[in-house]
Amino acid sequence: MALELVLLFVMGIISLLIFTRRVLFHTHRVQHLPPSPFAFPIIGHFHLLSPLIHRSFQSLSLRFGPIFSLRLGSVPCIVVTSAELAKEFLKTHELSFVSRVHNTAIERITYDSSLAFSPYGAYWKFIKKVTVNELLSSRSVSKFHSIRADEYSRLLRLFAERAKSCLAVNLSEELPRLCHNVIGQMMLGKYSTAVASNTERAEEARLVVREATRIFGELNLCDFNMVCKKLDLQGFGKRIEDTHVKFDELVEKVVNEREQLRIKNNNKIKGGEEDEKEVKDFLSILLDMLEDESSESVEVGFSRVHIKAVITDLFTASTDTTAIAMEWALAELINHPTVLEKAREEIDSVVGNGRIVEESDCPSLPYIQAIIKETFRLHPPVPMVARISVEDCKVGKYVIPKNTMLFVNNWAIGRDPKNWEKPLEFWPERFLEHIGGAQTSGMDVRGQHFQYLPFGTGRRICPGINLTMKMVPSLVAAMIQCFDWKVIPSKKMNNDDVVQMDEKPGLTTPRAHDLVCSPVARFNLLNILKP
Repeated sequence: MALELVLLFVMGIISLLIFTRRVLFHTHRVQHLPPSPFAFPIIGHFHLLSPLIHRSFQSLSLRFGPIFSLRLGSVPCIVVTSAELAKEFLKTHELSFVSRVHNTAIERITYDSSLAFSPYGAYWKFIKKVTVNELLSSRSVSKFHSIRADEYSRLLRLFAERAKSCLAVNLSEELPRLCHNVIGQMMLGKYSTAVASNTERAEEARLVVREATRIFGELNLCDFNMVCKKLDLQGFGKRIEDTHVKFDELVEKVVNEREQLRIKNNNKIKGGEEDEKEVKDFLSILLDMLEDESSESVEVGFSRVHIKAVITDLFTASTDTTAIAMEWALAELINHPTVLEKAREEIDSVVGNGRIVEESDCPSLPYIQAIIKETFRLHPPVPMVARISVEDCKVGKYVIPKNTMLFVNNWAIGRDPKNWEKPLEFWPERFLEHIGGAQTSGMDVRGQHFQYLPFGTGRRICPGINLTMKMVPSLVAAMIQCFDWKVIPSKKMNNDDVVQMDEKPGLTTPRAHDLVCSPVARFNLLNILKP
């Protein structure tokens, strides 16, 4: 009896302490945060989230409004689903939310030195300046035009040969492969036999990139709760390490190959032998900086690991998102034959059928541009802008503490009827001045319109925007100019003529099912394409 009384007394004290802590927490902190649903101990609000997190956030916003707070494990989070609040957080208070959210998977796979995810500071400013100036600026993107043109021709020739043989094409494999080859040659140059020009290794890289972006976007309970840190309840640890090892082997081979080539060329120069002048691709520039002790790279401690991190980061960010955008665009066009026919009429009027549409034609193809914009609205390659507060910040009536995660649900904002007429329809005309009106026709993709942020905004806007907006419109236009696309139905398709538009989870939003089609040539393409 005495033992039972002691247990009751202890339990009463514990309950009182918990109640007191909750009251104090509510008084001093919760009243300054946006509304929040019920949370469980330890896991917080994890039970409310599906693998497609952006869809879960949209559902919660219908209950709690355009801004609400969550607790993922022990980490506070704010979710925003309105354009007005997105502007408040990402522009008015940009410096308070200037760092991007990262997790264990990102830290491990990108060597904790990623351009995309590094904290705002000296290193991030340095590596962004180098990457943009030497690889992703308008000038640099134009410099690599011949690489893209050759890869476009290679892909279209493959489609033409498949059409001639009445064979299907898996676009979910071929489009990432093309993007991989383009960014690989831009970064690594013509000597990059380890990855860019090796078919088997290119396929390996495509698969590891897709796995990396999936892991990056999944919520790992161990990242949010110290109690679970060493338990790895969801099995993320092994997946992260396996992906890191595969990626590291690929990148290490590339860097090592280039280092050996540089030594060989230097020895030839010292020996008085003439050799072909070294091509200054992006990797060569990075290695030059590593050897230059007087450069700015020394001040930020730039190292060989940072070179591997940049290559990993650019392969991950560039190949997956660009391919995803092209695949979604083609899927929507297949599902909307009227839009497809209108796009072809525009191409025929501007380009004709005696040559293939080129990147230089795209400014004269406003309807193609509208199709790509509409694709980014409905299917943003990265569905959420994720940041973390670097200081306490007052936004409206709310006080957001330092180290709070911010999720701006770009996917939901792009489907909000307050911002868009017929928001769930694929309607490219909304971006044409004579139809869409002033509200939407003048919108571009460069982060100035907060109801439309496919590449983010501000200092942390995606640096690959110039390259993406060169590749996506031109290649989509060429694919529909040259071919009809007959969908090969899968067992999961309800209608043989309609492409299913489900998504896979992850940092990006690829289609859930591969897009497999039979190309049907609209004219004799093999006579036009160069070998």
